[in-house]
Amino acid sequence: MPFYIKQGSIPSKRHIAFRKEDGELYREELFSTHGFSNIYSNKYHHNMPTKVVRVEPHEVDHGQEWKDRILQNYKIHTARILEGGNFFTARKQHMFNNDVAMYTAKVTSDTEDFYRNAYADEVVFVHQGSGTLLSEYGNIEIRQWDYLVIPKGTTYQLKFDNYDDVRLFVIESSTMISIPSHFRTPTGQMLESAPYCERDIRTPELQTATVEKGEYPLYIKYGDRYQKTILEWHPFDLVGWDGACYPWAFNIDDYAPLVGKIHLPPSSHLVFTANNFVVCNFVPRLYDFHPESIPAPYYHSNVDSDEVLYYVHGDFMSRTGIEAGSITLHPKGVPHGPQPGKTEASIGKKETYEYAVMVDTFAPLNVTNHFKSCLEDDYNQSWLEQ
Repeated sequence: MPFYIKQGSIPSKRHIAFRKEDGELYREELFSTHGFSNIYSNKYHHNMPTKVVRVEPHEVDHGQEWKDRILQNYKIHTARILEGGNFFTARKQHMFNNDVAMYTAKVTSDTEDFYRNAYADEVVFVHQGSGTLLSEYGNIEIRQWDYLVIPKGTTYQLKFDNYDDVRLFVIESSTMISIPSHFRTPTGQMLESAPYCERDIRTPELQTATVEKGEYPLYIKYGDRYQKTILEWHPFDLVGWDGACYPWAFNIDDYAPLVGKIHLPPSSHLVFTANNFVVCNFVPRLYDFHPESIPAPYYHSNVDSDEVLYYVHGDFMSRTGIEAGSITLHPKGVPHGPQPGKTEASIGKKETYEYAVMVDTFAPLNVTNHFKSCLEDDYNQSWLEQ
């Protein structure tokens, strides 16, 4: 995160004695990144965060690799996956490589269990639903179309107002999810020219500490493996914290898109960066204003990246038959672009109304059986003249 905040009660200096009224010490936990050399937070617990009753292995199958797929353009319909679960058990992995993994989830049930991704930052896009993100740092109210950016190692829960139709698109990153450096000054403040700023970012609000002893299930994901850890004390027991590493929320509707005289490349819609991939989003915007501009995207080949587009809402300029929750995968080495007739139809149009999340990876993606299960069989032939 580009800015520092502090909440609750904290001592005047780091790493000094900080005592309760009865003289007992609060327990300081340094939550640091990049080997103590990047952003961090200091958390002050009522109890030692290391108190674990027991640890058990836990099996979860998010998807097996589809190893014999061929190199072509693909489209899947994830809204047709009806199997549900809670905010972490419902996740179905569709694509992955060493840098990033992508999931969808139909969340149908609440849980009092806690969750932590030990090895990956997460971006949880709330396609449908509203509720609350609860963590050690406090609560963030969740709105539809929020990006929830959750640093690796964060203990959290997602609770929704109802479970009639909650759908998530989840991006896991082995490296830190960052605001692009060219959106920020050297000291971290977001530039006037950035498409969003600090006012758009919602941070946790610390709640009254829960100081309760018992057995609290925490499910920890580490790579492709899981374990169930039983904590002796409720993990949301902070009296205070400060720092620059914490979960935060940003709504796609608060993104201010760039508009050009001629068609701008997808990179102009950038929202987050990580190692070996980027996240972009498409939102309603005015079209190009050159008198002979072609608003629809040109045909292009991603020679250095695989392009994933998760469709959220609206009327998509370059393609018909898009359902909310559809995903297209356009791999490197294969050209793609508008359907026949869509280029011509875009000429003279003044604006577009579409929402989508795009992930461009700089290493090839593998796909899973969940991806295969909801394929549109003839997508790769959709550019043939009818």
